[in-house]
Amino acid sequence: MRLRFFLFCFLLLLTTPLVWAQRRPAQTAPPQKGQRIELLPGAGELIGGVFNGRQIRKLIGNVSFRQGDTYLYCDSAYQYADRNAIEAFSNVRVVQNDTVTITGDRGFYDGDARLARMTGNVTLRDPRITLTTPALDYDLNRRIAFYRDGGHIVDPENTLDSQRGYYNTETQVFSFRGNVRLQSRDYTITNDTLQFNTQTKVAYFFGPTRITGQQGNLYAEKGTYNTRTRVSDFQRNAKIETPNYLLGGDQLIYDEARQYGVARGNVSMTAKKDNVVIRGDVGRYWRTLGRAKVYGSPVMRSIADRDTLYLAADTLMSVERRAANDPGIIYAYRRVKIYRGELQGRCDSLTYNRRDSVIYLNTKPVLWNQKNQLTADSMEIRLRRQKIDQMRLYANSFIVGQDTLLNFNQVKGRNMVAYFTNSKLRKVDVLGNAESLYYALENDTATTGLNKAVSANMALRFAENKLQTITFLTNPDASFIPPHELKEEDKQLKGFQWLIAQKPTRRAVLGKHFAPAAKPKGKPAKKVATKKAAPKGKATAKPAARPSKPAAKPAKAPAPAARTTPTQKPATLGSTKPKL
Repeated sequence: MRLRFFLFCFLLLLTTPLVWAQRRPAQTAPPQKGQRIELLPGAGELIGGVFNGRQIRKLIGNVSFRQGDTYLYCDSAYQYADRNAIEAFSNVRVVQNDTVTITGDRGFYDGDARLARMTGNVTLRDPRITLTTPALDYDLNRRIAFYRDGGHIVDPENTLDSQRGYYNTETQVFSFRGNVRLQSRDYTITNDTLQFNTQTKVAYFFGPTRITGQQGNLYAEKGTYNTRTRVSDFQRNAKIETPNYLLGGDQLIYDEARQYGVARGNVSMTAKKDNVVIRGDVGRYWRTLGRAKVYGSPVMRSIADRDTLYLAADTLMSVERRAANDPGIIYAYRRVKIYRGELQGRCDSLTYNRRDSVIYLNTKPVLWNQKNQLTADSMEIRLRRQKIDQMRLYANSFIVGQDTLLNFNQVKGRNMVAYFTNSKLRKVDVLGNAESLYYALENDTATTGLNKAVSANMALRFAENKLQTITFLTNPDASFIPPHELKEEDKQLKGFQWLIAQKPTRRAVLGKHFAPAAKPKGKPAKKVATKKAAPKGKATAKPAARPSKPAAKPAKAPAPAARTTPTQKPATLGSTKPKL
């Protein structure tokens, strides 16, 4: 008895792994088919037959089916006997969970895959949108609708058209491709690839996209647009265009309700009225105020008659005027630099009235016109036909110029007015407390003396930016000092300063935003070294040893002396009659 018990236990231990192995589920279970489609009562007529070589049941009149939470209604249908599928005709309607309704002229429903295909005047409705299209595929498991022959979507706020589209009825998110057009009462979005959330009303776009609205046009190649709040978050070559401005950058956020935009990264702002371009790192735009501000190494460029004016500062601000022909004003402040052809300058703040073509320089302004340096407490540059016409210097006015021998010719006074022709200095009127100090030269090679004069007013005339004559007005007092009597204190007027080291260069003013693109360097041609075979039977000579010290370079021939052009020296007191 005990022996039989042990044999039974031993056999049980041997067979247990086999039993568990038989019960273990397979690694890849076959997909389970959908439940059988149920024919609901009420059909007018049922006929059995064969259709396309398959056994069917033909139902006519008030036909309805059910599978889970899905209902199918139609005027007539073919129900296949060997597969879980239905082909429906006329007034076809599919309803899922009382939320999604699809209607069409003809439909096919696969109950195992739970896929429905509708053709002919197809309409999909859910609580938020209505979609119409010639043909539609609907996956009831994933609750995704797909069309490829063009679709038109309407919700309470927008209409949307595209060539192809997906719609997830559960997340209520659309994905569109091909000729996409989203339109509302205030704007129109056109692009080729778009996603739209019907709950949040946010559009996500990929690729070139344009938004056209009553307040302006927007363009970008990636970003989002909230159709409810009308806030855009654009990236990749983003631009906003208004009747007066074009603002762009790597990223652009624009609030249409507030009419306020912020651009970052390679910001560019163009004023359409006079083609003035401002570039920088960050730009802000207030449309209701007509104001735009750019900072982060900003630079302004204004082109007129092939002459370009560049203006750089810590901050540039443009304020537009409401008048149709008024281009507005540009303000620049902190470390202002100017570069234009033969004119360079710097100051702490500047105002450019583009309507009057007047530039106001404030706080320690300095201007350089070729070899002439102008300083004052404040200045004005008056343009005429986009060329320099006048410069007005107010309080502590001072002009310094270098001659060919690097002597400093100087004029100072209370105020000055400089007149230009073709942007070249022609005349300077010194008004109040005028003083001058000019060196007399002989053939631009030797100093013959120093003219010093004091007068209430003076008039200086120039030719090719070189002084020709000085006219003393009202109580002149002048003297001529020969070279051997010159003292150091005689060589400078009070307040003299030579600031040439602060003269801005073109590269410093243009900065990174207007710097020309670097030219690609061509690869040098490879030199193919050819070796000559040594003659047979002869030893090859060894190269000579490198010398311990480099050989002395041959002396260069002296450069030819530069030619000098004779210049008419300034008139001295003895040859100039004061005009009283």
